[in-house]
Amino acid sequence: MSTRAELSLFSETPPAEGDDVLAERRSIRAFLARASESGLFRPEVDTWLSCHSPDFTRALGAAGFIGMTWPVTYGGRNASVSQRLAVIEELLVAGAPVAAHWFADRQIGPSLLRHGTEEQRQAFLPSMARGELYFCIGMSEPDSGSDLGSVRTSAIQVDGGWRVNGSKTWTSHGDRAHHMLALVRTGQPGQAHKEALTQVIIDMSSPGVTVRPIRMLDGREHFCEVFFDDIFVPDTRVLGRPGSGWAQVLGELGFERSGPERFLSTFPLVAGLSASGASSDYLRTNAGELIARLVVLRAMTARVNTRLGDAAAPGVAAAVVKDLGTAWELDSLDLAAVWLDEAEHNEDLGRLYREAQAHSPAFTLRGGATEVMRDIIARGWEPTR
Repeated sequence: MSTRAELSLFSETPPAEGDDVLAERRSIRAFLARASESGLFRPEVDTWLSCHSPDFTRALGAAGFIGMTWPVTYGGRNASVSQRLAVIEELLVAGAPVAAHWFADRQIGPSLLRHGTEEQRQAFLPSMARGELYFCIGMSEPDSGSDLGSVRTSAIQVDGGWRVNGSKTWTSHGDRAHHMLALVRTGQPGQAHKEALTQVIIDMSSPGVTVRPIRMLDGREHFCEVFFDDIFVPDTRVLGRPGSGWAQVLGELGFERSGPERFLSTFPLVAGLSASGASSDYLRTNAGELIARLVVLRAMTARVNTRLGDAAAPGVAAAVVKDLGTAWELDSLDLAAVWLDEAEHNEDLGRLYREAQAHSPAFTLRGGATEVMRDIIARGWEPTR
């Protein structure tokens, strides 16, 4: 898909929510109400990255809300992408703890369906859909953050598989994941990254895998460093073909950068403050602008969402959503700081604000740094002649 075709998505009328999507919203809202009343969770911010709850994820999987769009034979229920988007929005708006299954549902599952072998699909997808099997992502490395073409973790072919050495960093919940989908270098020195990179599925319990959690500002340790010391990965755990990793990762990044988590991470805080009674002209004006931008972002995400299953994922359009969504999250915190000064004291809102503020330095980095997103947009831009 050309860049111009990608960006034309944003001028299309967003798909209307049919009865099936509205029914899905009612169903997930009822599930969330029951889960909250039973004490299964309390609202948090940034839950897709930091709130790992095996109990909640298993309950969500049992209710059929993980792997929704996957074929029934792999544990899904053939739901539409619009139904899944509605469920994801509701989970984020409620501040539910979705981190345990997030990467498996968002990008690992679709990648297995597109590039995996039948054995790989049967081995992983049903357990992922039940909320019992967790994946982490092995892309970024020390000195190779958003520049994935420069990854140095190596995989050398040996009898029956590959020997992997190197490290990954910023690996969310690497200490709790059962497997990692890792991008490794299998090509020869000097070979272009488009042919030199491969994705492999690594068993995190393999001898030679060391995981070191990184303590964050809020005291949590959801980011990790992961080290590979001569670990063995069998041929059956190569995703796609050797050398196809770069193209596959670009497709995954479309899923990673265009979803509603790019602007709904702080929404539980904004929603709570909007009901707090603060009503100055400044807040009314700026809150109105924030909500208007949110409506636009939701429409943009809905449009990109309809094309994520295409052979060529809309990478530039996803980068636009990611960049604008990051700006929305940061602006929502600036407004929240003023709002809290006017609102009556509320410990829950104060807790949400402190958590969001502690996480905010990562907003411009995760999923690709803001500067990288703007470079992708600039390089892909096709000016009208």
